[in-house]
Amino acid sequence: MPETLPPPDIANLSLTEIAALAAAKRLPPVESWNPAHCGNSEMRIAADGTWFHQGSPIGRAAMVRLFATILRREPDGGYVLVTPVEKLSIAVDDAPFVAVELRSEGEGPARQMAFRLNIDELVVAGPDHPLRIVVTENGPHPYLRVRGGLDALIARPVYYELINLALDEGADPPGLWSGGQFFALDGR
Repeated sequence: MPETLPPPDIANLSLTEIAALAAAKRLPPVESWNPAHCGNSEMRIAADGTWFHQGSPIGRAAMVRLFATILRREPDGGYVLVTPVEKLSIAVDDAPFVAVELRSEGEGPARQMAFRLNIDELVVAGPDHPLRIVVTENGPHPYLRVRGGLDALIARPVYYELINLALDEGADPPGLWSGGQFFALDGR
C-alpha cells in the first residue's frame, strides 16, 4: 500500500528536495486496473477539497490520503475509486484536490514552483504538471494538473501569490515559468 504519511513542511525544504520527494511518491497503478463497475461509493469531494461519505465529512486525513491514491478520472470525465477488483463512482464538485501552498525559487525561465495539495501531496509545476486558467462568469479558476486527468484547484490566496509574482516579473502576457515551461495566468 502507498505511503500515507504527510510530507515534511515545504517551507523548510529546497525545491530540489521537494522535487525529489514528489518523484519518490509511489502510487498504485490505477490506470492499469479495469474491474467491473460495482456501483456508487456514496462519496463526494466538495469544491473546497473536503471529502464526504454519505453526507458526513471524512475526518481522518490519513483515510482521505489513502482514498486519493486510488482515485482515477475516466475517459467520460467521471471519477472512480478503483482497486484491482472493484470500481466505484465518486462525485467531484470541481477538482478533486486543492493546491493550498506554494513554494517558488528563482526568476524568469529558471523559476521552479512546487505546490502542496490539501492531501499533503507535493507537485512541481512543469510540462507534466501544467497550470491552466479557466475563465468563467465568476472569474478565473486556476488549476494545476496533478496526474492522470486529475487536477487541483489553486486556492485563492495561492493564486494571488502567483499573480503577484507574475506582476513583479512583468511578463506579457502575465505568467510564470516552472520546469522550463511558461504558464500564462491571463486565461488565454
